[in-house]
Amino acid sequence: MAMPESVLYTRAGCHLCDVAHDELRRQGLRPTLVDIDEDPALQSRYGECVPVVTIDGQERFRGRVNAVLLQRLLQGLRSQQG
Repeated sequence: MAMPESVLYTRAGCHLCDVAHDELRRQGLRPTLVDIDEDPALQSRYGECVPVVTIDGQERFRGRVNAVLLQRLLQGLRSQQG
């Protein structure tokens, strides 16, 4: 079973981003990390509202990752796969 593609939009020194990254990894995801401060368009889009998590291209979390909701989401995606 393929793991969903996940992206964690973050910035340096963001404690909540570190917590989000840890939770995504605990759930078996290997997120691509994107520092929004390296891209003016992303800075404009997300501002101070990081972390932002997308899974399979859909924005799923902003600010905090809810572990229970993440687990349910991943279970639902797994059941769709087969």
